[in-house]
Amino acid sequence: MIKAYVLVVTNPGATKSVVAAISEIPGVNELHEVMGPYDIVIELQVSSLADVPPILSDKIRTIPGIESTTSLVTFPEG
Repeated sequence: MIKAYVLVVTNPGATKSVVAAISEIPGVNELHEVMGPYDIVIELQVSSLADVPPILSDKIRTIPGIESTTSLVTFPEG
């Protein structure tokens, strides 16, 4: 199992709608609104490292209201 964390910056006022859209994406294990330089922290959990880029590019980054993302992929356990 591969975990990745995605730190999201949204346009002002768009955070709630972005959270709603992200919550529908398969592979999203946890989702939190946060305060600080980022607005949302996403934990993805997928079976393969190859599953991460399509989720980021095709599903998350295409959501209206997202300004930027920063992705952190964990090292495989074991």
